[in-house]
Order: sequence, then structure tokens, then C-alpha cells
Amino acid sequence: MEQIEREVKEKARRAREAARHLAYLSTEVKDRALLAMADSLVRNQERILEANEIDVRAGREKGLSRALIDRLLLTPERIADMAEGLRAVASLPDPVGEVESMWLRPNGLQVGRMRVPLGVVGMIYEARPNVTVDAAGLCLKAGNAVVLRGGSEAINSNRAIVAVIAAAAEGAGIPAGAIELIEHTDRAAVNVMLKLNGLLDVLIPRGGAGLIRTVVENATVPVIETGVGNCHVYVDEGADLEMARSIVINAKCQRPGVCNAMETLLVHQQVAEELLPGLLEDLKAAGVEVRGCAKTRELVPWVVPATEEDWATEYLDLILAVRVVESMEEAMEHIYRYGTRHSEAIVTRDYARARRFLREVDAAAVYVNASTRFTDGYQYGFGAEIGISTQKLHARGPMGLKELTTYKYIVFGEGQIRS
Repeated sequence: MEQIEREVKEKARRAREAARHLAYLSTEVKDRALLAMADSLVRNQERILEANEIDVRAGREKGLSRALIDRLLLTPERIADMAEGLRAVASLPDPVGEVESMWLRPNGLQVGRMRVPLGVVGMIYEARPNVTVDAAGLCLKAGNAVVLRGGSEAINSNRAIVAVIAAAAEGAGIPAGAIELIEHTDRAAVNVMLKLNGLLDVLIPRGGAGLIRTVVENATVPVIETGVGNCHVYVDEGADLEMARSIVINAKCQRPGVCNAMETLLVHQQVAEELLPGLLEDLKAAGVEVRGCAKTRELVPWVVPATEEDWATEYLDLILAVRVVESMEEAMEHIYRYGTRHSEAIVTRDYARARRFLREVDAAAVYVNASTRFTDGYQYGFGAEIGISTQKLHARGPMGLKELTTYKYIVFGEGQIRS
């Protein structure tokens, strides 16, 4: 334990020292480093894929779920996407040093607010090696050093990735220590990070409910909480049912193991009889296990009975809960009771009802006639994301560059003194 604590603290100290210099590095140097990191990922993809193969094989032997294996797996296409994400971040405006506003006080002082880096960001996450790249790239562009602690399932992948991108960044002028990886997979390393006040400025946990709860309940370092996604699609009365079918299948099946996938389908009773039999057969053919309320089972008898637990579950798998509701009010009440304030959607032709859903549903992202799968930093034009925050302070939704900065006040005077 003492050795782990020493090593974690030493890496955090290296990151703290690097952050001092990163804070005032030019945009040109940071962008050059990001492009070099992207090129190095592609150039060294065989090395990364070999390491990832070891992790995936071990994960299958441990009996990891299909969803976790999918999150863990790297392919040439996924590495290309990771590299493209870094290039996209390089193309974005640099928030550091941006003066958001200036105002003149009666005494002649000019007061302004300037964007500055957070400092050192600690990332604690599970079996998603793409997070390693996204976090490093976004933190670097926002002038932050980052201390990464990924899950044990992806340790070989993360070692290979960090070795590749850290060397490329340093070669482009980024100070050593800006991208640090905690290689200890023991939970003790996480426990040390949670208490590193003065070395880490903020912790961002990204993973399942258990990981997030552990960090939030035990950290003394400030935490930005990324939330689990018990997401809903509500099909309103009078909805375009072909559109609804397309959105539901995409939201559930396109990539079920991620937090913005739909977990519960709510259908207005006026369209349930026309929509559900065919739609649920399509979902069944796609490998989805459907669990439904009594009204759903009257329409589609093969559906498994849903329990109270089903309404509150983030499956991260090809499982879907379905409920027929009598009104939009009942749908919104269900979302209020069981949702995790991540992503919620309505399919409707009624403008006024769409506006009401947008106004009354409390979530980081609320959609009208679109899949919940779009809750993603890249899809929103942020280049990438470091996580999706479901809290309200200090960031909410997909967190991009600006969410990785804070601000300071700058004041210009001409010799004023306070009387």
C-alpha cells in the first residue's frame, strides 16, 4: 500500500509541475501536439491492437458481458476515430485566455473574466481505452495535465496508448508529466487519488453506477459526476410511427452498451396497438429481450413481464423495458421517478407538446424526434468529450473544452485605491 501511495503521489506531482507550464502554452504548440498524437496513434496501431487483444482475451475468459467487451475492443476503425477526435479538438477554438466580458466600474476600474485551466484533472474510468485518448486530448487543449486511472480490464491497452501519445506530445513541446497513467490496478490506487487535495484539482469518474458512487461518497477532491444513463424514448399520441420505429431501434440497438442508449420505451395508449406488435417483433429479431407492462403483454403476449426493478435499470445490453401510458403527463412522471437525468426523447408531431416536454423534463439532454444516441461530445461538435455530466455544477451534459476550464477575474486600474 505504501509503495502504491508513493507512486501515485509522484505521478500527481509530475502532473502538477507540468500543469504550471501547460497553463500558458500557446495554442500553436498544443495543436501541434494533438496532431502529432493523432498521427502516432495510427502509426503505432499494431502495437496498440496487440495490447488490446491481450485485454479482450482476458476479458472473455473472465466472462465480461457483451457490452463490456464491446467497450473494451479496439479495431483499426476505432483507432482511426480516436485519431480523428484529436484532430477535431485541434481544430477547435482554444478557450484558455478568452476574456468573456469586461465592464467599467464608476471608479474607473475595468473588471473582466478570463478563461483559465482547471489545473490537474484526475480521470477514473473503466474498460474504455478510447477514454484515455479523449481525456488526454481535451485536457491538453484546455491547458490541463491529466492523471489517468483506467480499469484493470484495459491496462495493457492503456499502457500502449499512453506510451504512444505521451511521447508524441512531448516531442511536440508539451512538458513531461502532462499525461500520466496510474498503472496499478489495485483499488488502493483509486483510494489514494480520492484524497490528493493540493495535487489534483478535480476528479471525473466515468463508468458504472458503483464506480461513480464510490468516488462521490469517498473523495475529498472536488468531483464532476458523470451519470449512468437510464434513458427513455416516449412515443406520443399522433406521432409519426415510422419515425418512431426508426428512432427506437437506433436508440436501443445501434450500440446498447453505452450510457446514451435507450433502456425504457414509453408509448401512448392511442398508438400502442398500431405501433407495438410490429416494432417489438423487429426488436426481437435484432436480439432484444423485451420486458413489458400488463398492457404491453396484452398486445404482444410473448413479452416477459416487467418488474419494478426493470424500470430503474440501466441494462447496457440488448434488453428493453416497455410501458404503455395513458398520457404525456404519465410518461413524464415515469421519467421523473426512474430516470437518471441523462438523455430523454419524445417522438411527436405536436409542437406545443414538444415544447412542454423540453421545458418540463429534467435531463442533461432532451430530444424531440431524434435518438438519444446523439448525446456525445463529438456529435455536438465538441471534438470529443471527457464525460457526460448529469449534475448541475459546474458542468452538465457532454463536457468539452470549455467545461475543462474555470475563470479568474482580471482588473485594470490607473492607481485606484479603496477608501
